[in-house]
Amino acid sequence: MNNTTLLLDPIDNVGVALSDLNRGQRVVLNNLELEIQDFVAAKHKFAIQDFNPGDDILMYGTIVGEATQVIPKGYPITLQNIHHKTRDYTINSSQFNWTVPDTSSWQEKTFQGYLRSDNQAGTANYWLVLPLVFCENTNVKLLQEAFENALGFSTPNPYELQIRNLISGLTNQKNTETVAEKSVKTGSKIFENLDGIRFLTHDLGCGGTRQDSETLCALLAGYINHPNVAGATVLSLGCQNAQASILMEKLANIQKGQPKTVIICDQQQEGTTDQLIQKAIHQTFEGLVEANKTTRQPVPLNKLVIGLECGGSDGFSGISANPTLGRVSDLIVALGGSAILSEFPELCGAEQNLINRCKTSELADKFIHLMETYNAAAKRVGSGFDMNPSPGNIKDGLLTDAIKSCGAAKKGGTAPISDILDYTEYAKTPGLNLLCTPGNDVESTTGLAGSGANIILFTTGLGTPTGNPICPVIKVSTNHKLTNKMPDIIDFNAGTVISGEDTIETCGDKLLEMIIKVASGEVKTKAEQNKNFDFIPWKRGVSL
Repeated sequence: MNNTTLLLDPIDNVGVALSDLNRGQRVVLNNLELEIQDFVAAKHKFAIQDFNPGDDILMYGTIVGEATQVIPKGYPITLQNIHHKTRDYTINSSQFNWTVPDTSSWQEKTFQGYLRSDNQAGTANYWLVLPLVFCENTNVKLLQEAFENALGFSTPNPYELQIRNLISGLTNQKNTETVAEKSVKTGSKIFENLDGIRFLTHDLGCGGTRQDSETLCALLAGYINHPNVAGATVLSLGCQNAQASILMEKLANIQKGQPKTVIICDQQQEGTTDQLIQKAIHQTFEGLVEANKTTRQPVPLNKLVIGLECGGSDGFSGISANPTLGRVSDLIVALGGSAILSEFPELCGAEQNLINRCKTSELADKFIHLMETYNAAAKRVGSGFDMNPSPGNIKDGLLTDAIKSCGAAKKGGTAPISDILDYTEYAKTPGLNLLCTPGNDVESTTGLAGSGANIILFTTGLGTPTGNPICPVIKVSTNHKLTNKMPDIIDFNAGTVISGEDTIETCGDKLLEMIIKVASGEVKTKAEQNKNFDFIPWKRGVSL
């Protein structure tokens, strides 16, 4: 990498600007020398041949667009001279040969995890409190305030402290500490082996379609079954579509080993709110006592289930951070672990490569069926996968969904695809899994955790604070500028690939070392520190 320009594949006919290129500047790409004819911003693309209308635009070795007008060599590629186009794909029976990465230096390494009776391994140990229906959100919040303040899990809100300081300045009163502030200073925690209690709220469970409630119950069952969850308290109103019986049926379908403690509190059965809350507190406290008996122990790396996500992507995402995740994914798969690649609207244009990597034709058929059904649903309401790129994506070089998708698919590395999962299906097959979710960051990370990911790797070029209530989310920056601008939300900098300080391999290895520390509880992610516990179920409508 010459740190000025890059050709991603020998057959590509556009280059990538790694830094701003000025008119008249001469660049060399794979022994091809050309002169830049107009300013090309960093992260954007430029023609390395003359294009006529209808000519294919090639990046990552495949079609990512089509010229809509004449584009002379050396001119920038823009929305004014290309539009979205993808390569046709076919399902074939050709044998896929994977070059397995060397894992000798990782074979004996472990992380300190919570081994569950079903042989899953947690990277954290949480108790979960959730509502079956939005009517119970307020009661969940009542429980949250009570438990977090009493058990020392809460932390002071810095903005509340700022306001109280202003008030004390007006009244000349000495500022007093809250219980939360005292607990932070003393480090006191009642349950030393419990990493926290996580409280979910949502706007589903009734009033929508019965299918929405079924899907919600399947998602919540995945959260209860998650290796980072010791047990759960479920608040039910009683009359809603999302019945407790449906939740328990969904949980029974995926649960192995000793059943987890699930406390059901039904408000219409209990009577007053006070009776409901008192019962929930009493039984939950008993559950916490049991959960606290589980301790961390050495666990092999093949117990890692890595969720692969991107959001706020830029023109460097497919060059630095996403391939770095791909390296980690390949290492984990080679070690016998699992990886889950989500966001199906952002695989549009990368289908053939993924089809070729499916272990069976049945898996390829399922993948294409999910992709085409999803895209058709979007088109019925006047949208489509081609409308996925956001204004921020476009501004920073991701002009078409195919450009964005071919870069996004790099998160999945090069391994064979072991399974195709529809939304809420729980990962059961070691190896690389594809999970049907929207490109919407929070809907997708919510789905990844619901399918069993115990670590989520999240790349971003523009910056986003997204996290998850039960699964650590490691934020990986694509560039130095973002890392320096938003250090409060970035955990790892893959911009060293762009600057030439790292290769994809060395950067991926460094990231895996960090994953081990996070999985062992030695390092808290920025999302966790900032309490970015985002949870949005996908209603299975059109969300890109």
